[in-house]
Amino acid sequence: MAEEAILGYLLDNEEITDSGQFSDEHNLNHDEVVNVIKRLHAFRYIDCQNIKRVSSVLTDEGKKYAAEGSPEVHYFLAVPAEGSISKDELQKKLSPCDWKSKTSVFRIGSIYAVINKWVEGGKQVSRKVQHVEDKVKNLLLQIQEGMEPDEESLNYLKTTRRLVEEKVWKGYSVKKGPNYAPKRMSFATDLSRENLQNWKELEFKEYNFNAKGQPVDAGHVHPLLKVRKQFKDIFLQMGFEEMPTNNFVESSFWNFDALFQPQQHPARDSHDTFFLKAPSTTRELPEDYVERVKQVHESGGYGSRGYNYDWKREEANKNLLRTHTTAVSSRMLYALAKKPFTPKKYFSIDRVFRNEAVDRTHLAEFHQIEGLVCDHGLTLGDLIGVLQDFFSRLGISNLRFKPAYNPYTEPSMEIFSYHEGLGKWVEIGNSGMFRPEMLLPMGLPEDVRVIAWGLSLERPTMILYEIDNIRDLFGHKVDLGLIKRNPICRIGIE
Repeated sequence: MAEEAILGYLLDNEEITDSGQFSDEHNLNHDEVVNVIKRLHAFRYIDCQNIKRVSSVLTDEGKKYAAEGSPEVHYFLAVPAEGSISKDELQKKLSPCDWKSKTSVFRIGSIYAVINKWVEGGKQVSRKVQHVEDKVKNLLLQIQEGMEPDEESLNYLKTTRRLVEEKVWKGYSVKKGPNYAPKRMSFATDLSRENLQNWKELEFKEYNFNAKGQPVDAGHVHPLLKVRKQFKDIFLQMGFEEMPTNNFVESSFWNFDALFQPQQHPARDSHDTFFLKAPSTTRELPEDYVERVKQVHESGGYGSRGYNYDWKREEANKNLLRTHTTAVSSRMLYALAKKPFTPKKYFSIDRVFRNEAVDRTHLAEFHQIEGLVCDHGLTLGDLIGVLQDFFSRLGISNLRFKPAYNPYTEPSMEIFSYHEGLGKWVEIGNSGMFRPEMLLPMGLPEDVRVIAWGLSLERPTMILYEIDNIRDLFGHKVDLGLIKRNPICRIGIE
């Protein structure tokens, strides 16, 4: 109806000067008219120009004052013509229930009656004049009737009293466009069989080659997997081989004992480690190797005094969810020792489990990145050089190293990098050289050294994707929208 009215009016007239006035004259809804104008303009049936009018309207409080009078006049009239009245009595007369409210008649009236010098007094209030004019009410009634008061009065009502606000009205002026016709032609939009058979009789809608199609409903790669792929590529570029990490369940022997970690170590307590109920113990271990591990724990060897305690096989047999991927490294090094020795570079990136309290930076399961190099005569200098090469490929060149303690590495170092955003040095990983008490019982040659380092996958991912809560990255609370929208990962590329 609105479309027919607009096109029909323009058939005999050059212009619709005001869409609001046009709507009123033709009993049309202005919002509907605006929508039709936009549609006709898109098809170039009409040309239109924006119209904007700013007018002043009363707020709800202003409407109340226009109808009942301003609070200051009510306050003045409540004060007797002769004598005085206490503020408590005025309060009971004007605002018995809501006198503490910022919009109460007593509270506002007392302020402006004093400012206007109509009354005076402290606890007792008396009149200073006998007659007053309610200018606020008169100004509000003018505005309500469509008349604009002087600029000073209008600003006072808007800014000081907040009884008036601006209302912006938007509309259009309309003229004929280059494709004008008294009636809009319906365009065919589908390439159906019927439309193709009658194509000579139809007018097809112009195809927009720049329009975006429907989003493809497809799978998306998780941010952790994107960052994992980048780390894996860096390891492969450096000539490392990936270790098989497909067994989450590990025995305490490979997870702890083979690493020269004593059985009374706090990390082996149930408060820190998830032990399995079924199967609770491992089925088999290499007996000759177990015996050498037992000996080095109890009485030492290979230049070590050991821990001097009774090593228990039942503790070593306990099954658990691996607490670190170094358990995989111990298996790989033992397998390497059973063959004629060849230098190796290994890495792994996979899930580990710790019995930790869950908070914004910790989960009971997370991913560990580990790299190790096994060769003759390696030194601490080789470890530092490999670390500088590895982290430089991540775009991190400013490193520091701090001595640390690990049960199965000596010497051990914490790795720090300077964080420009935080303006301080932050720990980014741990490293060290595997102890002889760990390597020699495996059967590796005496001059073989193993350098190793590790870090988490979650922390760099959270930094790259600006995520401050690990539960928003991994777990059942992850927003699927994050998975769909996260950008491509390019570590180390500016």
